[in-house]
Amino acid sequence: MSQAPTSLREDALAIWQAGVQAVDSSRLVRNVIQHDQQRISIAGIEIPAAAGGSVVVVGAGKAGSGMATGLEEGLGDGWLDRLRLQGWVNVPADCVRPLKRIRLHAARPAGVNEPTSESLQGTAEIIRMISQLGPQDTCICLLSGGGSALLAAPVEGVSLADKQQLARILSGAGANIAELNTVRKQLSQVKGGRLAKACGAGQLITLVISDVLGDPLEMIASGPTVADSSTVADALAVLRRFDSAANPFPASVWEYLERVTAVDVASQPGQQQQQQLQQVIGNNRTAVEAAAEEARRRGWQVSVEANEELEGAAEAVGQRLAGMFDERPAEDHCFISGGEPVVELVAADRRGSGGRNQQLVLAAVADRLGQGADFGAGLLMSAGTDGEDGPTDAAGAWVDKQLLAEIQSRQLDPQPFLDRNDAYHFFEPLGGLIQTGPTHTNVCDLRIVLRRAD
Repeated sequence: MSQAPTSLREDALAIWQAGVQAVDSSRLVRNVIQHDQQRISIAGIEIPAAAGGSVVVVGAGKAGSGMATGLEEGLGDGWLDRLRLQGWVNVPADCVRPLKRIRLHAARPAGVNEPTSESLQGTAEIIRMISQLGPQDTCICLLSGGGSALLAAPVEGVSLADKQQLARILSGAGANIAELNTVRKQLSQVKGGRLAKACGAGQLITLVISDVLGDPLEMIASGPTVADSSTVADALAVLRRFDSAANPFPASVWEYLERVTAVDVASQPGQQQQQQLQQVIGNNRTAVEAAAEEARRRGWQVSVEANEELEGAAEAVGQRLAGMFDERPAEDHCFISGGEPVVELVAADRRGSGGRNQQLVLAAVADRLGQGADFGAGLLMSAGTDGEDGPTDAAGAWVDKQLLAEIQSRQLDPQPFLDRNDAYHFFEPLGGLIQTGPTHTNVCDLRIVLRRAD
């Protein structure tokens, strides 16, 4: 935050950071590794150290860099050598760092959450590595939010440009993550359990940091190691729901899905069956509870809401949180909620810059101004735990009475900014953005409402 923070601002940021630190990806991975001189296990699965076997680590996601670092640190040099460990993990470009055995591959630029030619290249290398493994080998897959774009291998007949256009249209129309991934899985050679099919290892261990509410394994990073319960018919139903003559989906997508059947896709030949484990090692509730603990430590009365189901529009969530300021609590109160709302984007030629957290806070500002109210002796903050809100360098935004007074003194009208999805340029000159850089984790968003009793 660029302005000298008040006590409220210091508390809000510290509470949010405590939530993010609780889902530190390196620590979460280290916590599931146990070893002594003779044995080593990961998430309770013993890794054979006999001669002839090896361990290959693959994966994708915004937390991939931290997860890979935690794995190497948890194993230590001795076990890295004994297991003959090597690996390849696709991550955003600003998350690349040198590691001892695992290569971190820049699969997309920072702030560009869609598949690129680099993600196709990295995914091809991952497929090559795991397809060469045998029954004596172990594969460890590290998955986190953002993995769907970072782990990309379109089916034959559907180009990278087609998949990019598809994702842009669905996201812009307000499709939620479940709807988006239902389509993605049917158009991929790796999503929906197909990465597991390509893997020849005797055992496959998947460690997951969840960015999907309720932790449905087949939705996180589009479930590359989990059997897909959705079908081609489900994907077609999503497309029909969001179909628009003004902004049509690529013809190749329709042609492919209408040509194949769920049986055709699901029965693709794969490697032999292996022992499999999928374990969620961190999620939004973990962050919410840690944030609540920090708030209590700072003297706040706390209530929490860790959503387990997909949320609606960011604007509606912002208005609901703004409504909390209509009542003065009996004691200093902190409300912490976790979730992931959606934003329906306007046409690209009208669209500004922002993300769902910034849009949420701006909707709260519009609500207060529209009702002739303010935030009293309180503050509202919303930020993504990955440090990346939409295609921007901000994690989110905040507003309090002081910032609202500045908005009024400048005679700023938030509605035009809301209408064109341009919350970033509304908050930037006011110092209302939260800019943290990559956090190397990703468990949806944290919202903090602070209200003083006096």
